[in-house]
Amino acid sequence: MILYQVIGKMPQLSEEEMINSTKHFHHELNRFGLTSAIDAGGGGHNFPDDYEASKALATSGDSSLRISYYLFPQKAGEEKQAFEKWMANNKASVNEDIAHDHGYELKGGGEYMTWAAGDFENFLADKPLIKDNEGWREATKEIIQMHVDKGWPFRQHSTYGENTKLIVDLVDEIDRENNGKIKNEMRWAIDHGETITDETLREIKRLNGGVSVQDRMAYAGEYFVERYGAQAAKTTPPFKKIYDMGIPLGSGTDGTRVASYNPWISLYWMTTGKTVGGMKLYDKDNLLDRDDALEVYTSGSAWFSNEEDVKGSLEPGKYADFVLLSDDYFTVPEEKIKGIESVLTVVGGKIAYGAGEYNKLDPQLPAVIPSWSPVKYYGGYHNAQKPVAK
Repeated sequence: MILYQVIGKMPQLSEEEMINSTKHFHHELNRFGLTSAIDAGGGGHNFPDDYEASKALATSGDSSLRISYYLFPQKAGEEKQAFEKWMANNKASVNEDIAHDHGYELKGGGEYMTWAAGDFENFLADKPLIKDNEGWREATKEIIQMHVDKGWPFRQHSTYGENTKLIVDLVDEIDRENNGKIKNEMRWAIDHGETITDETLREIKRLNGGVSVQDRMAYAGEYFVERYGAQAAKTTPPFKKIYDMGIPLGSGTDGTRVASYNPWISLYWMTTGKTVGGMKLYDKDNLLDRDDALEVYTSGSAWFSNEEDVKGSLEPGKYADFVLLSDDYFTVPEEKIKGIESVLTVVGGKIAYGAGEYNKLDPQLPAVIPSWSPVKYYGGYHNAQKPVAK
């Protein structure tokens, strides 16, 4: 929470500075081979004000990413008013990017339906239980029902299994009261699910929901082990079981505050079971091979924006967004997965990033502003390995 408070006290950027910094950040994501991203919503991101820079890039045809985003109510106790306003003034799945199909689209609500249904993932603190939050069930039910009525996809942040069970039970109740509309017609998901149980996974599968996992344990695994023990950490989260059950499974970073935005850390974590500090968390029965991990990160994640038919793999009928990598992900020694970058990223037929022998093709970006930005002095993510196409 201290980090959030510090960020909240930083100087407010001007419109020009927001557009500039957003353009540089998109280019930084292109650097790691990203051609699409899903913003699942987050604290401190007020809609529409804090989305204007991304929208400006999309509506001018100057965005180098295809972006789908969800709306997160910023004030506890005012979630209903927020969603009422958003639903009255916005339609889901309308593309606002003039250059890319599915380039900039509002998808639905999340990753909070209500603050009372959320549980912070601070493994240094006691486990928060949503059953202790007065009125959580009634308030959350009302918000989910609004999404059902409007046909908006929804997702709910949930870290601990005790809380995830209560949320999924609530989704089941609402589904039954709406004659199976959630199960048969909608996309919905649980985000994170570190200690989700087998019973709850079976219910999610029955209700045709999905689970999106992030590499928070790669950064906080040591703290989890210290509090709950190494045995409890072995399936935290149980992504191999989720994958084997055929439940829609996506992966991400939860960047930029909970973890780094570097996607290769996620792929390293899912395939090795290690934290960035080197602690081995998982046995082989909770690891994905490199092919499956890449599938989860790409086409698996596309399910959550209802775009799996056009994104996530190179095949006829899908977008030809592609990257050339600095190393062969499938054969490089596992510790080098973390250092992989793109040397050429192409989105919608346009070069979005170039490095190494493709450096001359890299788009020219405006100078970084504001003048105090750390990016101006230190650049982006530090990688000791200079990328070279191999």
